[in-house]
Amino acid sequence: MSVVALAGLIAALTFAGCASPQTMRPKKILVFSKSSNYEHDAIKRNGDQLSPAEETLKKLGETNNLEFTFTKDGRLITAENIAQYDAFLFYTTGDLTTSGTDRNPPMTAAGKEAFLEAIRQGKGFIGVHSATDTFHSPGNRDINAARFKSDGTNLDPYIAMIGGEFVIHASQQKARMIQEDPKFPGMSGLPADFALTEEWYTMKNFAPDLHVLLVQDTDSMKTKTGSDYCYDRPPYPATWAHRYGKGRVFYTSMGHRLDVWSNPDFQQILLGGINWAAGNVNADLTPNLKKVAPQADQLPQYRPNR
Repeated sequence: MSVVALAGLIAALTFAGCASPQTMRPKKILVFSKSSNYEHDAIKRNGDQLSPAEETLKKLGETNNLEFTFTKDGRLITAENIAQYDAFLFYTTGDLTTSGTDRNPPMTAAGKEAFLEAIRQGKGFIGVHSATDTFHSPGNRDINAARFKSDGTNLDPYIAMIGGEFVIHASQQKARMIQEDPKFPGMSGLPADFALTEEWYTMKNFAPDLHVLLVQDTDSMKTKTGSDYCYDRPPYPATWAHRYGKGRVFYTSMGHRLDVWSNPDFQQILLGGINWAAGNVNADLTPNLKKVAPQADQLPQYRPNR
């Protein structure tokens, strides 16, 4: 049995009553990958063929009793349709109420509100990589000095739900992740810290109730060359979980590179987050942001001529 399959089995067995994953009803998860801004290679399709990320999720679902539905069509985000799903996984960019880059049908403003209300009322949400580069807060649509300032409570409702907001990224590089909760689903098999080459996001507007799982170790990153200045800041959350109303929200900034999607550590982290968000397993969500990343709100100064 693979590490990923074993992790999924263990997570499922810890769910109420220790029923096996084969006897539990499969959790239904809608995977939405519309790109109203930049479209990542990981979710780019070739004709009717599923994208690399979708193929990975499909395989994880087949071995872990998860039923994924894949779409780039925002018209499916309606109160009636989303009611049938247990959780939603977003790998998206931009304002999803516009057709944008990929020209796929957008969701409506009413659909967005219905989706957020569904999370508030107890559905699960999993955000991957550019899910925080989606529905930016007012004043953050463009890369300028405003992007490098915290917005307080003036957030887009979607950003308040997901728990953090993308600012910018620089060169892909190898950097350390510091693990903060080995008891959270998907984290137990990981070392206390590990390094991975990825397109790392620098972020802001962290929800105060975050239960941080992985911290971005900025001391291990390039910060002085070109646009890498955006990492010249104290450590900050990179993967987390928190509650949005009654809903369960999980996010990881990883998932840009294709080799990351085939990495067993990433798959284990993602699968753990999916199982938790979908309600297959419980976890301690004690807020720890101030403890593990006390200076996360300190952002670098914008340098327009980088």
